[in-house]
Amino acid sequence: MQLIDPNHPTYRHLWVRVLIVVVCFGWAIFEFIGGDPFWGVLAGGAGAYSFYVLIWTFDPKPPETAAVVTPDDEEEGDKPAAEEEKKAE
Repeated sequence: MQLIDPNHPTYRHLWVRVLIVVVCFGWAIFEFIGGDPFWGVLAGGAGAYSFYVLIWTFDPKPPETAAVVTPDDEEEGDKPAAEEEKKAE
């Protein structure tokens, strides 16, 4: 299960990814200084996970473009129109 989708457009810029990691580790430090190690460990774990996904193994895939489908003239409803033109001649 992946908690962070590295292909999301939000994570394209390096400064956004670094800011997320810094905020998580900063919050962990704040919690440890404040005397609450449980929340410090949770915030540190979030920082470690975000560092791993957003910086260490970051390899975004280009967005997939949908294939452009154009109807073929012969397959669509153009045959009856062509037959009507032949009959009119």
